[in-house]
Amino acid sequence: LQLLSNVVLWDGIVQEDKVRDLGLSKLLNRYLLLNILNTPLGPDNIEKCNKVVACLPERWFQDLRSGSTLPELVNFCQHLLQ
Repeated sequence: LQLLSNVVLWDGIVQEDKVRDLGLSKLLNRYLLLNILNTPLGPDNIEKCNKVVACLPERWFQDLRSGSTLPELVNFCQHLLQ
């Protein structure tokens, strides 16, 4: 999680698509989400999800329509809905 938050800090310095690819496609979807999915539902799981959400820059979501998300976050959002 610390690595994800460090990668996201590069947003605005490095091209946004590169930061999103590394942070979301590679780190979140390949490693962090696997850990989150293997954590039993409960307070620990909620805390991990909250920490992931706290890392994400708000500006990534400004141009999205209501009820939609970034393509890289579809799997994470499906877990949150469960």
